[in-house]
Amino acid sequence: MAARPQVTVQGTDTQVKLPNVFLAPIRSDIVQFVHTNMAKNRRQAYAVYVGAGHQHSAESWGTGRAVSRIPRVSGGGTSRAGQGAFGNMCRSGRMFAPTKTWRKWHRKVNVNQKRYAVVSALAASALPSLVMARGHKVDDVPEFPLVVPNSFESIQKTKLAVKALQKVGAYADVEKSKASRQLRSGRGKMRNRRHVQRRGPLIVYSEDNGIVQAFRNLPGVDLENVERLNLLKLAPGGHLGRFIIWTESAFRRCNEIYGSVTRTSTTKNGYTIPRNIMSNSDITRIINSDEVQSVLNAPKQNVRLHSRQKKNPLKNYGVKVRLNPYAVVQRRARILASKSKNAVTDKQRAAKAKHAPQKQKNYESLSA
Repeated sequence: MAARPQVTVQGTDTQVKLPNVFLAPIRSDIVQFVHTNMAKNRRQAYAVYVGAGHQHSAESWGTGRAVSRIPRVSGGGTSRAGQGAFGNMCRSGRMFAPTKTWRKWHRKVNVNQKRYAVVSALAASALPSLVMARGHKVDDVPEFPLVVPNSFESIQKTKLAVKALQKVGAYADVEKSKASRQLRSGRGKMRNRRHVQRRGPLIVYSEDNGIVQAFRNLPGVDLENVERLNLLKLAPGGHLGRFIIWTESAFRRCNEIYGSVTRTSTTKNGYTIPRNIMSNSDITRIINSDEVQSVLNAPKQNVRLHSRQKKNPLKNYGVKVRLNPYAVVQRRARILASKSKNAVTDKQRAAKAKHAPQKQKNYESLSA
């Protein structure tokens, strides 16, 4: 078995083995499904007023008055009297299927699925291509995953936090997030969510010795304890590839929390990381390998790709002759008869042309 790669702790000469969790299968479908269901658990119930659209003294006029049987507002003397009421098609009527507070707002999520989604999001965060595809500015980041010394956890001032991020090349992503802040388009401006902005880096720590207070005011920056990683922060919007900054102690703790394919977790009862279905996902390389090609059948020659097209013998002369050889004789007879007929008509046309001048003279003499 090949040794796991080493990751350098930035600013030091320390090398840390890559935790097994970063080798987990990347399943965007599971991440999207779990994220969708988890995000529903923060919703608050809403409903329209139960009496809305029914606060009239309205009654149907019944049949026989050449109007529909919808309830109509009683009284007289105003334009409102006689107007339809209650129905969802009426002015000032109720809505169709009024919303209720006992709708099913929340969703239960399978624990194993939730853990699968978390390890998939962590594995995707170690691939620069996925992180850049998600929109993070990581051109100056020296290594993925990015591991910083434990001294980060003791930073207590925001200006020191900015300098620390600049030192590891991660502050460009914070500036990107800051520049993206803008007014929300839509009704949300009136509902205490006036602005929107892009996500910045996620900082995962082991102990809070001031790191949360120092970093929490930076735009787009989120902080999570390694013991309580939240999929909504690891894959915002259900999209893989969040830019994660690890402290060294949190990075080392991953092996204990998630275990490996064969070794169970020390904190999650009986949990092991999901196995990859394929050890090598390069299908082209597998198919073209000598081992596979040596046992394959030789390519077949002269393979008829399509069945013979059926042709109409009444329109296709070749098919007609194949079915009825006498058709050649019939066609030759028709051609000869046509030639003899044309010869006769040619003679008649010549005789007619010969007598035409005499007829013209006779006609002119008579008409004079």
